[in-house]
Amino acid sequence: MKKAETATAGPLAGLRVVELAGIGPGPFAAMLLADLGAEVIRIDRPGETARLAPERDATRRGRRSLTLDLKCAAAVAVLLRLVETADALIEGFRPGVAERLGFGPEICLARNPRLVYGRMTGFGQSGPLAEAAGHDLNYIALAGVAHGIGRAEAPPVPPLNLVGDYGGGAMFLVVGVLAALLERTRSGSGQVVDAAMAEGAALLMTPFYALHAAGLWQDRRAANLLDGGAPFYDTYATADGKYLSIAALEPKFFAELARRIGLDDAFVKGQYDQALWPALRAALTAIIATRSRETWAKILEGTDACALGVLSLAEAPLHPHNRARGSFIEINGVTQPAPAPRFSRTPPAPPRPPTPPAAESATILAELGLDAEALRASGALGG
Repeated sequence: MKKAETATAGPLAGLRVVELAGIGPGPFAAMLLADLGAEVIRIDRPGETARLAPERDATRRGRRSLTLDLKCAAAVAVLLRLVETADALIEGFRPGVAERLGFGPEICLARNPRLVYGRMTGFGQSGPLAEAAGHDLNYIALAGVAHGIGRAEAPPVPPLNLVGDYGGGAMFLVVGVLAALLERTRSGSGQVVDAAMAEGAALLMTPFYALHAAGLWQDRRAANLLDGGAPFYDTYATADGKYLSIAALEPKFFAELARRIGLDDAFVKGQYDQALWPALRAALTAIIATRSRETWAKILEGTDACALGVLSLAEAPLHPHNRARGSFIEINGVTQPAPAPRFSRTPPAPPRPPTPPAAESATILAELGLDAEALRASGALGG
């Protein structure tokens, strides 16, 4: 089976990735690879329903879909045929499931020794919690992340599912897959990438573990420079009920902020005196509350005051900077973030719209030299 001419631009053009459909980090990792030019073929499960219509699910963008019932031996045979043509595979089953179904790493690497087999789990392929169910908040709790996010004397706050699923999971899975593909250019051999969300989230905390070991980070919420403990690194309500973010950490930036908002110079001189922090917070709260977010934006945006309005999902795509950069795009009527980062010589093509499950099953099977009707009769494609 030749690789389809569907991804001809971007730094990953020419690579084929097989994605075994899942939720959260797996699809997001596959989207990132597709955004960068890889040809990604998504294996959907027959009859599966989703809260979001597939055509409007931005994380499905950029790839083709083939529906297979992987509990059926004939479907597994199709998958293994596809694996023979692939550079990488991504799966997010619990440990041991892929092996039981007949497409674990040992079998796939026997069929294609150059394959990079990417595994995405919460706790990893081994260890006491390996087979336990969990979600983002559980993984970042185990990693020591959740403990540090939130207000003092209040419970930890779930940071959406950005830190575990996407930061600790999808991003590290992509890093691992790309690193293994790069190593393959030297060795000629594939390998297994064991990406665990809990470990990725823990790795994101490396600077804070270092600061804590050095006695420079208190192990409690809202007591440090970057967790809302410092009044010059926090958000404040504006006169119109919206919010302004202030991140003037360095003295020169804090001095610029103070000058522009009319803050007493005594606070500038004692910026890092924690005894002054309660009074400084009260002063900032009172000053920022006197004007609207948009008024503050006119005063502070584009300066070295390190202060910007907190924008909503509806507002962010409309900001002049985001518009100038093309940071957001629209596909199928859905406004969504554009592919990132940018490349000077091999920019990716605009992402192809997401397609429903099975939309291109017949085409993909024909490319493999297989009869879709015969496979449907065998039950490989589901009901």
